[in-house]
Amino acid sequence: MAGDHIWKTKPEAHDYPAAHDYLSLVLEEALVRKAVAALRRAPTVHYKAKDLLRASQLSLLPRENSHVTADLKKIKKGKALSPVLLLRGNAATGTPITIADGYHRICASWYRDENIPIACRIVSLPR
Repeated sequence: MAGDHIWKTKPEAHDYPAAHDYLSLVLEEALVRKAVAALRRAPTVHYKAKDLLRASQLSLLPRENSHVTADLKKIKKGKALSPVLLLRGNAATGTPITIADGYHRICASWYRDENIPIACRIVSLPR
């Protein structure tokens, strides 16, 4: 798939604690643990930056954001980025996807080309 060369196949080890920290702000701890465990097991799939931003209902971070800038530099140098970690939304209830880790990587990828596939791990909210 075009654009794969800028993405690693597996998230970095530190991405999971980062996802845990964020998810603990919006979910009960038992659900957070289940979600992070599911993300560790999930296959890596690909979605376009423009679709991820629309589905998350988040705004594009400015190019000048320090994390976006750092990721754009990595892309330019040919360094692969870690896949983003997502909780699936629900269009029927109006629930957007939750970016558990990787918002700045999505934005950096959008600036490079909004149509390049982004490596993701996505799971539904555990029950």
